[in-house]
Amino acid sequence: MAHRSISSDKIYGSIPALITPFRDGIVDERAFQTLVERQVAEGSHGLVPCGTTGESATLSLEEHVRVVELCVEAAAGKVPVIAGAGSNSTAHAIELARQAKAAGADAVLVVAPYYNKPSQDGLVAHFRAINDAVDIPIVVYNVPARTVTDISAETMGRLAQLPNVVGCKDASADLSRVTRHRALCGEAFIQLSGEDPTAIGFNALGGVGCISVTANVAPKLCAQMQDATLQGAFETARAIDDQLAPLHKAMFVEPSPAPAKYACSLLGLCTDEVRLPLLACSEPAKAQIRAAMTHAGLI
Repeated sequence: MAHRSISSDKIYGSIPALITPFRDGIVDERAFQTLVERQVAEGSHGLVPCGTTGESATLSLEEHVRVVELCVEAAAGKVPVIAGAGSNSTAHAIELARQAKAAGADAVLVVAPYYNKPSQDGLVAHFRAINDAVDIPIVVYNVPARTVTDISAETMGRLAQLPNVVGCKDASADLSRVTRHRALCGEAFIQLSGEDPTAIGFNALGGVGCISVTANVAPKLCAQMQDATLQGAFETARAIDDQLAPLHKAMFVEPSPAPAKYACSLLGLCTDEVRLPLLACSEPAKAQIRAAMTHAGLI
């Protein structure tokens, strides 16, 4: 499929990091496409298949590519698809980016290489290699709690100079970085939060959206909250976030995406199956998730 070029100003708002539903150990394609259609119908502004929440670490290459294809097909051009394409092997990240482009994704989300702990210069070399190999917009993903390596604000400034790097997803939970990134990367650099609980504050400082776990469960509320912040209606945004706050917390009461999958199973969207080494939610976690969904008016 030919790549549809999308202008980077289309990447904003509530962008769910989609779960990958499984049934009896295999990807449930029908359930996944139904999830995508629901996201579009409820106002989500973009979609991320095969991110951390999509259990990309345990998808085979074939499954990974198939999930991106299914997402592009179900989204039908209505919202941008930003496909996960990160790896701790630069060659594999390039392959994932190539496959994402071939599948019709609008951009790729590329996490800092994990486990092998590259230097800041190594990070720049990694992203430069992907930039040079595949002509597709790149969103750089910094999540030091998972990768160990932290992409410094200064390094992000260097990455912003690469022609295909259009923005970042920051899950460092350090809100002061939004201002630093703006100074070092420029006003046009797209800044997306990777952390639901601080999404309002992130946008108040100059961010334009959130790649969200909570939006799997509450897409309409998350989209409304993002719309409110982008219109400067922070009182409205806070009222919505008060509804969502227990759910943000419940999504990580046990290793993600088990809580998101259990919540979606309660909504009849998919099973709560996850792949080892992750486990389905315990009974105490389930009770907390149900309570948070009730608080948000979802069940």
